Amino acid sequence: MRNEAIQLEELRLQDINDLSDYQAHHERHRIFPAVFEDRQQSKILDIAAGVGVVGKRIQDQYPAELLCNDICPKCLQTLGKCGLKTVSFDIDDKEKDFPFQDGHFDAVIALATIEHLINIDHFIEEIHRILREGGYLYISAPNYAGLTYLLPFLMSGKTFHDPLSEPSRYEFYAHVRYFTYQTLLEYVGSNNFTPDTVYLPLPESSSRYLSLRQESLFKATLYRTAMKLVYRLSPRWNAEPVICFQKLGKNQTKKLRTVII
Repeated sequence: MRNEAIQLEELRLQDINDLSDYQAHHERHRIFPAVFEDRQQSKILDIAAGVGVVGKRIQDQYPAELLCNDICPKCLQTLGKCGLKTVSFDIDDKEKDFPFQDGHFDAVIALATIEHLINIDHFIEEIHRILREGGYLYISAPNYAGLTYLLPFLMSGKTFHDPLSEPSRYEFYAHVRYFTYQTLLEYVGSNNFTPDTVYLPLPESSSRYLSLRQESLFKATLYRTAMKLVYRLSPRWNAEPVICFQKLGKNQTKKLRTVII
């Protein structure tokens, strides 16, 4: 991963002492471990686990051996304070394989990670290698064709992330890949993964939604209802769908499910 991206992450998290200090919660965090459904995953790797929002939920609510990866010192420190087992290696170094044997994990989680990487082909290939046959990848990236991004862009003519204001300044400098729901689905699917389920998180407990609810309960309720109706039309409108892929043999296909959660 680029050194400047690590520096930006450290700067962004400089006031975080433990998980209770972290307020930038997203709906992608909330839906874990519910998205595991009945898949009975006993060995899970959380890649670029951050400060452990998802990892802590899995640790507290799901019976599995969980390993959290990150390279940012502040993140590793916070993960340790949560009691989460950690491993540090650079997921963006195309010259080095991930430090695991083939087929080691039942599931790999990579949320809001691929948009930060240069060597995404190596990244996806290594995830495929370390997953067992039949294992699952849960992946997300900001969907820049989603309404949350698309409407402000069309109305203002500005970039998706403002380089001059927080918190979007971090994304402007740290993101190097721009996916939509459709391109992420097609890209991962072209790398020997079979799409299984797309999970569409409703506005419920993210810091952004809770801020809107504090401002106006009516506005928040209207917004949540509208998003639920829109997601029923197509997954492409969700700001950050979490897509579950399965590692299957060649030429095996499945019907993609859509779950509003």
